[in-house]
Amino acid sequence: MQAAPHALTPDVDVAILGTGFAGLGMAIKLKQEGGQRFVLLERADEVGGTWRDNHYPGAACDVPSHLYSLSYAPNTEWSRKYPSQPELYQYLRQLANDYGLYPHIRFGAELEQAEFDETNNLWRVRTSNGEVTARSLVMGSGGLAEPRWPDIPGVDRFKGERFHSSRWDHSIDLTGKRVAVVGSAASAIQLVPQIVDKAATLSVFQRTPNWIIPRGDRAYRATEKALFRRLPLARQLHRAAIYWGHEARVMGMVINPKLMTVFQKVAELHIRRQVKDPALRKQVTPDYTIGCRRVLISNDWYPALQRDNAELVTDGIAEITETGIRTEDGQLREVDVIIFATGFYATENPIAGLVHGRHGDTLASHWQDGEQAYLGTTVSGFPNLFMLVGPNTGLGHTSMVFMIEAQVEMVMKLLALRNQAGAETLEVKAEVQDRYNDKLQKRLAGSVWATGCTSWYQHRSGKITALWPGFTFEFWLRTRKVDQDAYRLG
Repeated sequence: MQAAPHALTPDVDVAILGTGFAGLGMAIKLKQEGGQRFVLLERADEVGGTWRDNHYPGAACDVPSHLYSLSYAPNTEWSRKYPSQPELYQYLRQLANDYGLYPHIRFGAELEQAEFDETNNLWRVRTSNGEVTARSLVMGSGGLAEPRWPDIPGVDRFKGERFHSSRWDHSIDLTGKRVAVVGSAASAIQLVPQIVDKAATLSVFQRTPNWIIPRGDRAYRATEKALFRRLPLARQLHRAAIYWGHEARVMGMVINPKLMTVFQKVAELHIRRQVKDPALRKQVTPDYTIGCRRVLISNDWYPALQRDNAELVTDGIAEITETGIRTEDGQLREVDVIIFATGFYATENPIAGLVHGRHGDTLASHWQDGEQAYLGTTVSGFPNLFMLVGPNTGLGHTSMVFMIEAQVEMVMKLLALRNQAGAETLEVKAEVQDRYNDKLQKRLAGSVWATGCTSWYQHRSGKITALWPGFTFEFWLRTRKVDQDAYRLG
């Protein structure tokens, strides 16, 4: 197929949104392969994505270090089994530096609108730091990048200090303050133990308890790190053991949810060992199958809740006043600082309203009944748009970096397919996307995530739109070879 000449030559071949694992991983492969001009558009003033933004006390990853890193860019010097935020942030900056990506990054460039120009077959990307035109647009902005503020009456009336955990304000000294933490999930269980001894009082407002298992963290010994440096095979085997150990969890999450009872017994024992008060035990024990919501890991969450100055509040929040938080039982707790550990837009992310495909339609309008894509990467009606960490690529059991690498390789193959065909555009066929998602949802219906709880894995329609329903090696196999018949080349 002979391509018609562009009426307008794009500034770059590929524009990439974001500089976390996804954006940097995409840029590294483009640079290694060569022949494509690219730019990374980053709203902040440094790379790092999630691990730049989430710098609250105690921030860390719940996937082991040697698996939560790029396979081709290993770090033999991880200090612990589970990486902390400072180490991950440093790792990502080192990636950008080692692979020479900084000259390709435009900082301070927050997305304002991305629009597919059907006349010129290119993307017009308007940012707070100017406009870029690109033949292809790669969204590497992350699945958990935009903080979600709670819809609580009076939230703007509060006269004290308030901030979201992902936008931690280190200028506020919590020493001797009356502090409230709204939320009791992944971020809260990390930050609460770090601040409880500073605060005069600490009130943690819990809507739904989470299943928590022991963290099992430890420092790597100097001899282990030396072995990883000198014998790459030892590091590779260590990584492989971690990978397959985590992959086994899919047996209970997707294939037979009854198998999750083993994990649940571990979590129940963790509560019995760490929580002595029967009333508190009841408050922190979920009434749903473990795995239905994200399984958390912590050794110090339950002890923190039992400090003399701490309390767990399970009554619903009625309103936020000028001086504190009033619960539905009428009690007002006056506080000086409110920290909202209320998560992110895993579904209905506001960025979807900024991306316009054919006929000006937005991703948000396409996704009114739930986000969907083909292999989480391409969306019908949005030519030359590629998503990393797109719909149904999230994981409940292992490292997202593995999925990102698989998607990056897929995008590289799709770019090559379009170029070899001499085509101007590539997009997945609508019928292919629909069939794929129908099968996906049928498979998800039998998973542990569909056993009755509500979670951020679900769209408000009830569809589970965040998670991949299977082994990650299945996804890798599906993305290794591109099915040309699934796409429309134009």
